[in-house]
Amino acid sequence: TNIFKKEWTEINLKMLDRWFEANDTVTPESLVEKGVVSKLAKDGVVVLANGELTKPLKVQAHRFSDKAKAKIEAAGG
Repeated sequence: TNIFKKEWTEINLKMLDRWFEANDTVTPESLVEKGVVSKLAKDGVVVLANGELTKPLKVQAHRFSDKAKAKIEAAGG
């Protein structure tokens, strides 16, 4: 058991595309408020590139995968 293991809440782009409208600001708190996740992990939120993002969103998270960051920027976020 690794006592230094990080615990992240993983969010995919397809989830953001489904739950948020164009030009919304996505924060860890808004993910809980909208019911996308039930609670946040202690180390924060990581955004992964699974799926496509079809609208511009302003996303605030603790970490992003390189592909997710590129897809968000390509969509205008």
